[in-house]
Parts: sequence; structure tokens; C-alpha cells
Amino acid sequence: MHTTVSSPSKTVTIGPDQPFCIIGERINPTNRKAFQQQLRAGDLSQVLVDIDEQIEGGAHIIDINMGEPFSDEAALMVQAVTMAQERCDLPICIDSSVIEALEAGLGAYKGKALVNSITCETDRIEAVLPLIKEHGAAIICLTNGEEGIPVLWEERFEFCKRLVDIVHGKWEIPMEDIVIDALAMPIGAEPMSAYHLFKTLEAIQSEFGLNTTLGASNTSFGMPRRHTLNGTFLAMAAGAGLTSAIMDARSPECVAAVRGSDVMLGKDEYGIGWIGHYRPPASVKTA
Repeated sequence: MHTTVSSPSKTVTIGPDQPFCIIGERINPTNRKAFQQQLRAGDLSQVLVDIDEQIEGGAHIIDINMGEPFSDEAALMVQAVTMAQERCDLPICIDSSVIEALEAGLGAYKGKALVNSITCETDRIEAVLPLIKEHGAAIICLTNGEEGIPVLWEERFEFCKRLVDIVHGKWEIPMEDIVIDALAMPIGAEPMSAYHLFKTLEAIQSEFGLNTTLGASNTSFGMPRRHTLNGTFLAMAAGAGLTSAIMDARSPECVAAVRGSDVMLGKDEYGIGWIGHYRPPASVKTA
């Protein structure tokens, strides 16, 4: 199954037979005090820096979150989306817990966006899905609800089935426009969290063939050598069926890990993409 998102001039296809899709996570003020202060002052210049760095790192889609609690998030979202589309041709993931910000971002966006996100919570579903239908966007659906985030893969998969019944069955959103977030949890807090995530991904791929994503950085929270752990996690998750991730596109370790998974899983035949990225120039001698 293929999920497509697009800007006016570029289409990105997410799918199990496609190269791993890197959704750059950097444009987010969470835990970025300097960026928060800039946004409060109406200064969005850092957004352009973040876009450039993520494109250079290998991002295919740019995630934009303007969740600064002391600012007008809807207005910031419009500005950021507009700036991003003027800066680059990559599709955008509009990311917010605030309905007004999602609505404003979708209204400003030119193309088919990816939206982050809904859960199984009824109020959220009823607020977001009309926007998805109106704008023809794709939607990230999280495998949790009022009950919280389950640990066991069987329980997460039950949430997935509920989401398919609601989003596709009730709201008639096409299956290809549903992307399931099986929720990466900190491995330092729950030692079996990655195992249960991989099992969830395998079940989703086997039962529905849906595309999947997650916030990759969550898995290493509180641990040393985070980029190494995240890269290991991403490569293993790709092997279990993960087709995209909201991740740090500026991290060479993480980007190399998913590119390497493409080679090993036959998505990069003969390693042509890998060679293009990593073969030294002819003028450089290697040992």
C-alpha cells in the first residue's frame, strides 16, 4: 500500500517497497528554549535554518510543530508553512494538538499534507477527521486512547483495528491515507517496549498492509549515546515493517541506519542509493 503526500512540485511515496521515508522532526519548540523565545518575539528565522539542515541531512518530508504555549500557534503555523513552501519543495507534515493550528496550517498549505495526529479519543477524531476529508490529507493515527498507551503489542494492535474501523469504516478515509503510529516508548523505562513495538508493526503489516511511523527519538530518552541507540532501533523497526519515522534528519547515525536498512531489505537494489551517498569522491584515497 502506498501513501502519497505532495508539495506543488514534489511527491513523496511511503510504502513497504519504497525507501524508508525520513520525516524531519527538528521544527518543534519542545525543549528548545532559544527557539521558544524567538517564536514569542515573532522571529521565525530559525525555521529556515532547520529546514536547510534537515534537507542536507536527508529528510524527505518536513514536520512542522509550532506548539509554543505563550504564542498564537495557529498564526505561527501559517507563517511556518508558508516559509517552508517558499524555501523548499519537500512535502510537509502539519503537527499540532491544537485544532485551530491544524486547520490554519492545512488552509495555508499547497499540496497534499500529512497531519499529525489523532488517537482513539472521540473528541479528537470528530475534530480532526472533517479537516482531513476537506483537504484530502493523509492522517497519522496513534495506537492509544482514553485508556492511555498500552505496553503489550496485542493491546496496541487492538487500537489499530479500532482506528481502521473508525477512520476508514465510519469516516471513509482511504486506507492508503492512514499511517499508524505504533508509539515508540523509552527503553530505559520499559525494557520490553521495543519488542512490543516490533510485534505491533509486524501485525499491522500482516493484517492491513498500512504504512507506519513513530517518533524515533522517544526510544532512547534518558540514555547515553542516543543517536546510536536510535539508529539501531530504526534499522530493527524497518525490518519489522516500519515505513517512515519522525526522526532527527541531522543525525548521520540515524540516517545511515535507515539507508542501510533499505539496502538489506532490498529497497535499494545493488546499494545504488547507498553508494551515491557514501562512496568517497574519486580524488579521495581510502585505506
